[in-house]
Amino acid sequence: MTTDQSIVRGRNVVVVGTQWGDEGKGKVVDWLTDHAQGVVRFQGGHNAGHTLVIKGIKTALQLIPSGVMRDGVACYIGNGVVVDPTHLLSEIARLEAAGVDVRSRLHLSESCPLILPFHVAVDAAREARRESNGTGKIGTTGKGIGPAYEDKVARRALRVQDLKHPQRFEAKLRELMELHNEALGGMLRAKPLAVAPILEQAMRAAEQLKPMMADVGYRIHQSSRAGDNLLFEGAQGTLLDIDHGTYPFVTSSNCVAGNAAAGSGVGPQMLHHVLGITKAYTTRVGSGPFPTELPIDVPGTVGHHLSTVGQERGTVTGRARRCGWLDAAALKRAMIINGVSGLCFTKLDVLDGLPEIRIGTGYRFAGRALDILPLDADDIAACEPQYETMPGWTQSTAGATRWQDLPANAQRYLERVQSLIDVPIDMVSTGPDRDHTIVLRHPFRA
Repeated sequence: MTTDQSIVRGRNVVVVGTQWGDEGKGKVVDWLTDHAQGVVRFQGGHNAGHTLVIKGIKTALQLIPSGVMRDGVACYIGNGVVVDPTHLLSEIARLEAAGVDVRSRLHLSESCPLILPFHVAVDAAREARRESNGTGKIGTTGKGIGPAYEDKVARRALRVQDLKHPQRFEAKLRELMELHNEALGGMLRAKPLAVAPILEQAMRAAEQLKPMMADVGYRIHQSSRAGDNLLFEGAQGTLLDIDHGTYPFVTSSNCVAGNAAAGSGVGPQMLHHVLGITKAYTTRVGSGPFPTELPIDVPGTVGHHLSTVGQERGTVTGRARRCGWLDAAALKRAMIINGVSGLCFTKLDVLDGLPEIRIGTGYRFAGRALDILPLDADDIAACEPQYETMPGWTQSTAGATRWQDLPANAQRYLERVQSLIDVPIDMVSTGPDRDHTIVLRHPFRA
């Protein structure tokens, strides 16, 4: 199934998660970056967490594109990303301490909205209020992402470009903080914040960030015109998309492939291949419906196996991820939304040793059968999953690099999922390291 065509220059690939995030996008982006000259992050903030394992050393990235771990690869933070300047600088410092060159390769869009301390305060206060009112938390990471996107949409956000103009920045900051402090001290019953420390902190960050500020959309355009291969890296996952996910239990941005253009400042004709990433099972962090969820707290159960063997804890929050069987009906929705060209399965080795594997093929809802995930979160919560059972395998799949090295039942499992969602498998990731990868169709080959 492997093609022998050579790598195509000037080809661009979008990598998106097709579940509720945490699908292993970082490892896949890092692997693909061996054939790319630039990696573009196009949405989200430091609520994302990409864990890379390179030569046995684990590195967690939150805001900086995964391509930073490859020497000479340009890294772009597009306008669709919300940026906490203090966090960005701390992430840069951590990578530099490990010997990674960051500043000469990182290009930060001047149009990125800023996350500032009052956004974090509002985020936390809202979640606390929801909990005290008994309405239940949404399950945000508490990083201020949602409030920052709200300011963007309301056309009052402070943006990276404002950091270059101290007087303008201060005037806009005072006006914006008046609004948020009124909410904090009033309905949210939290402590208002002082302007001076936030202004001082922002101006200190500005001096370090100025050399990295750029017209990212134009630079990407020029790079592509020069024949460079580019990777567009999404954060979170399709089912957390603000428009297409399990609303309101979603993130505050568009996580889908179509936003790779809008969130980086280029046209959609530049997006040549969409690689969807999915785990061989399903996980979710935070609140919201999850039809194929299994209990994870009882030793000896499948849910406990997935949680412990898969080491399922959030990269950013540290929270235990909810776990369950693969939901092909939810995947089918993600394939349609993203226009997925090919799929990459990750963490197949976590299923090793299970006597049988189940696939969620659809649901029973209101007396009728559904073969695709509904659009309404309450409807999803009321769905009864329908399963197909397949035999498991006892042989290890960990570290396999060829399709024929997989156990026959593992091959049948992947092929069955492929037939249910009608999208070809491009790759299979069989472990956390770069080399633990089976390639059936390379996204950078035509």
